[in-house]
Amino acid sequence: MDKGAHGRKDRLIKEKLHNVYREGDKSPGPVVCKECGVLHTDGRWSWEKAPEEAGETICPACRRIADRYPAGYIELSGSFFDERRDEVLNLVRNVEEREKAERPLERIMMVEAGQNYTLVTTTGIHVARRIGEALGRAYKGDLSYQYADGEKRIRVYWQR
Repeated sequence: MDKGAHGRKDRLIKEKLHNVYREGDKSPGPVVCKECGVLHTDGRWSWEKAPEEAGETICPACRRIADRYPAGYIELSGSFFDERRDEVLNLVRNVEEREKAERPLERIMMVEAGQNYTLVTTTGIHVARRIGEALGRAYKGDLSYQYADGEKRIRVYWQR
C-alpha cells in the first residue's frame, strides 16, 4: 500500500538548535581563555584574575573571532557618517569598551569599509544592539534592527 507524499506515517525529527558558541555545561572548576585571559567560573565569564589552579580553554568570543562567525552586524552609512567617520567609530568603540567590561564575550570583531558603508561585526547581539541605540541617541538618523529567525543574530542599520 503506497501512501504517497501526503500519507506518510513516519515523523520528521526536529533537531534542537545547537549553538557551538554557547557554553552549555559548567566546567568542574575555573577555566581561563588562553587567547584573551577571560575567566569562566561559577557559570559566568569575567575579567577577574584567574586562580593558579584554573584550567585553559578558548572562550566563545575568541572562537567566533577565529571562525569569523559574527553574531552582530552593524552597517553604518550616509553623508553625515562619511563626514564624521572617526567621531562615529570612536563612539562605537567606547560603547564596546563599556559593554565588554561587564560582559566579556561582547566584543567588536572587525571594522571594514565597504563601497558605500562601513560594516562593524560583533561577537554578541547585545553589544550590536547597544551600539545602535547609542548611535540613535547621539546622532539621530535612521536606525533599524533585524533579528534572524531561529538564530542569535542581529543586523543593525544606521544611516545619516
